Amino acid sequence: MGPRTPDNGDDVYDVAVIGYGPTGVTAANLLGKAGLKTVVLDRDAEVFSRARAISTDEEVVRIWQRVGLADRLVQDMLTERPVDFVDAGGRPFITAVPRPRGHGHPPQMFIYQPALEQVLRQGVGRYPGVEILLGHECLRVRQDDDGVELTVLDVESEAVRRLRATYVIAADGGSSLTRAQLNIGYEGRTYEDRWVVIDTKMLKPWPDHDRLRFHCDPGRPAVDCPTPLGHHRWEFPILPGDDEKELTTEDAVHRLVARYGIGRDSVQVLRATVYSHHVRFASRFRVGRVFLAGDAAHAMPPWIGQGMAAGVRDVANLCWKLEAVLRGQLPESVLDSYEAERKPHVKEVTRRAVFVGRIITERRAALARVRNAAGRVVNRMPGLAGRIQDAHWIPVAHYDAGLQAGPRTRATGSQVPQPCVTAADSTRVRLDDALAGRWLLLHAGSRTPQPAWDRLGVPSLTVLPTGSEPAQGALVDADAVLLAWMAARRVSVLALRPDAYVYTAAPAGRPLPPPPAGFTPARAAAHPTATPTQ
Repeated sequence: MGPRTPDNGDDVYDVAVIGYGPTGVTAANLLGKAGLKTVVLDRDAEVFSRARAISTDEEVVRIWQRVGLADRLVQDMLTERPVDFVDAGGRPFITAVPRPRGHGHPPQMFIYQPALEQVLRQGVGRYPGVEILLGHECLRVRQDDDGVELTVLDVESEAVRRLRATYVIAADGGSSLTRAQLNIGYEGRTYEDRWVVIDTKMLKPWPDHDRLRFHCDPGRPAVDCPTPLGHHRWEFPILPGDDEKELTTEDAVHRLVARYGIGRDSVQVLRATVYSHHVRFASRFRVGRVFLAGDAAHAMPPWIGQGMAAGVRDVANLCWKLEAVLRGQLPESVLDSYEAERKPHVKEVTRRAVFVGRIITERRAALARVRNAAGRVVNRMPGLAGRIQDAHWIPVAHYDAGLQAGPRTRATGSQVPQPCVTAADSTRVRLDDALAGRWLLLHAGSRTPQPAWDRLGVPSLTVLPTGSEPAQGALVDADAVLLAWMAARRVSVLALRPDAYVYTAAPAGRPLPPPPAGFTPARAAAHPTATPTQ
């Protein structure tokens, strides 16, 4: 049976996004900026009021920079706060300050998720090619050779309609109905410990209220986390003998936080909810034209604040590839690189989250004493705690496989740092704003011909040393970062993908390997359903 097309041509889209949480709304912004005709579906009619994620990092904000929202979002964040691991008596045994990774934004930021999502949704409003259907649930997806048919229920009216999309991004959460329909396994484990998560409104500040503390108390561990816009978060495990329902009452919450000197006059309890921690991965991130992203593809414990971030990274990796395929710039096979690139990274992030969680929640008193003593030794060595956190917190984004060309160099598969550069018009801008989300060659010093790339019209920019005069076709390395980064990796020219990852690189005097098979950038304007980028 051939594809069934809805009677109304307005119901045919390039991409359908199922789910409008942080992952889905980021995808909507990226696809909207790309000019792709997009529909977004979510069962809920409003932003989810519960603050689930509480932090993010510089690489994620760099992604939001692509759609022009980074500076606005950072206004509502707490940045560059120290992290304390404290013992049962409240004495720090490790204090660390997150170190920048070179993405051009603060290394760690605390967020209030409902406010963040509201800004991201307002951002989607800039793109007339994106249609938002809130209060609509996707009941079924059915694929054929030409696309995907989605059966959609209007929750309020109970009316059913059918839409078609060339591709689907399923960002519909850990209990993803889409994943279940596709018979994709969700492998891993759920931890026996359940935690009560408490969101409060701060009525009056207390000393050091803006520091993140992991209370590593064998009796009852706790997370004590600042959140912006006058909020504060605590998390406590439910212990044997606890009444789970009673522990979420306002009186019980006040008893829990009182042990840290927080009185009823300091906070207003907004909500208390019980969660379980999961470590799970979808067996596949792609089935045909449907891609899983965010919690639909993976779930991890919250200890290093990377659950939401992982979903944002997913769609940042996927959306530019969908655009390239839809426009005929790259072959459809390139979409297989989504899982090849994202799954190893998210597995490593999850492994580190589990590791940090074990440190925080150690319940054996003898081992806790050893941990505390070792931590204090580390803390006395200047900078060592920060380096250890850097090594065991969030892994540097790097792809060992996927969309890249050999022979590999020390730059291949890495994202270039994002310093400020001086453009030809003498303005100082972040690097990604100058790169403009396109395939591009970046040369250290004098430009060398690259015939395989030049004949396709791939643009080139030369990086000039700090202090150089601005020039056409060049960027001045104003922060003295880019040239040093390239020199450390012994390369003089980079072929950058639209997401600023290195597709391939070459040392001085050697030509770059050719572009990907089927790469035809000259056809970039050929896709018929695209609307102009705003």
